Amino acid sequence: MPDWVYRLLNDWMSAAGIQGGRLFRKVSRAGKPWGDGVTEKLVWHVVKEFAARIGNDGLAPHDLRRTCARLCRAAGGELEQIQFLLGHVSVQTTERYLGCTQRIAAAVNDKIGIGPAA
Repeated sequence: MPDWVYRLLNDWMSAAGIQGGRLFRKVSRAGKPWGDGVTEKLVWHVVKEFAARIGNDGLAPHDLRRTCARLCRAAGGELEQIQFLLGHVSVQTTERYLGCTQRIAAAVNDKIGIGPAA
């Protein structure tokens, strides 16, 4: 987690009086926390609601997960770190998830400087 995110969450937890348990919680219409925390179903409904507000009815939570992974990769993130972030057991699953393709014409191992002298 980036330091700035940690600081903001820590400030928010202090302001909300959260000292333990789940970080994100359901809130009633009266503004009171209730239940055991946020469920997958709640996240799905929130994403669908806000996607509809911006005119993107086809957006789902998994799209956001995939986009995050691809942005991490585009920013130079290591495949193994993205695998860890996503919770994939196999790096091959992460490769498929990211749509990785091998570029034979510009293979990464061509740049390590090992080979016969010219």
